[in-house]
Amino acid sequence: MRYWKDCWGVNSMYYARVFITLKKSIADPQGNAIKEALLSMKYDGVEDVRMGKLIELKLENPTREEAEENLKDMCEKLLANTVIEDYSYEILEV
Repeated sequence: MRYWKDCWGVNSMYYARVFITLKKSIADPQGNAIKEALLSMKYDGVEDVRMGKLIELKLENPTREEAEENLKDMCEKLLANTVIEDYSYEILEV
């Protein structure tokens, strides 16, 4: 999808990082396996491990607000399964 250009004819570039994790109420077998492996390697201070995903995107939008609106829409519709996953993100102007 092409976005409209601002009054100078240039869109801003944004770098976004989306962090996706299972909801706390959902069992995390991968996290448990990692925790057990770390404990077996004598890393005794490990209390809990939650496995997740990191998605990095480069976005071209006229404003930060539109970039954030588009990113939320992407997360809700495709990037995260909001029934079992939580997500958070950060956006930086490039």
